Amino acid sequence: MDIFDYIFSKYQIFLLVFIRMTGIFIITPIFSRTNIPTILKVSLSLIISIITFTTIGEQDLIIEGNIHLMILIFKELTIGLIIGFISYLFFVSLIIAGQIIDTQIGFGMANVFDPQHNTQVPITGNFYYILALLIFLTIDAHHWFLQAIVKSYSVLPIGNINLNDGILNQIIVIFSEIFNIGFKISSPVLATIFLSNVLLGILARTVPQMNVFVVGMPLKIVVGLLTIFITLPIYLIALQHIFNNMSGEIFNFLQLLTKG
Repeated sequence: MDIFDYIFSKYQIFLLVFIRMTGIFIITPIFSRTNIPTILKVSLSLIISIITFTTIGEQDLIIEGNIHLMILIFKELTIGLIIGFISYLFFVSLIIAGQIIDTQIGFGMANVFDPQHNTQVPITGNFYYILALLIFLTIDAHHWFLQAIVKSYSVLPIGNINLNDGILNQIIVIFSEIFNIGFKISSPVLATIFLSNVLLGILARTVPQMNVFVVGMPLKIVVGLLTIFITLPIYLIALQHIFNNMSGEIFNFLQLLTKG
């Protein structure tokens, strides 16, 4: 049977696959950027939906009328948005780390425009975010992301989403983990800036003639930037753990949605 004949024969199932894929592409960090043309996003969602539809196998699903179909569409869109939102949160942890660093080294008032979020983001956070996207593409993590989409149908088949009390607790755990990651990434800079402040305090007591405010600002900028570049290899290793945690949290959340 031709692939298009197979799709048309099960067009309702294909529609639900496409809806889940669209929900993912709305929020996920790489594919949801506003500078990517909408027609490209829709085309990519459609192509991946066709590939996914032909690989997930038969779904044990009976659609009873248009109302049932609309409910299933809402469920599939919710699943897609959840997958995209969790992946987005782990990238936001990098912006949180950058915001903490910028506040400490004196870049707190200087922001840059991020076309994805249509808002101002911290300079260091934007640097960490763009570097993470490049590493994400370099290590072919986007291939893993597409594989995770296909595997999500084995963990959470179409229409089997069940909302329960554990979802809120899991969301709280994810948010706490995001802030924890942001603090860990910024901790080397926080430590060096703290030592710099201690040094400036000692100098202010021993050399009262020196203007600590004039010397302190450029010193903290230089020390902070040097620390960022020295710790870049550690940051690259941390990114691998972040991506692994992201995949684990996505599947943990999907498994939680299967519980009644």
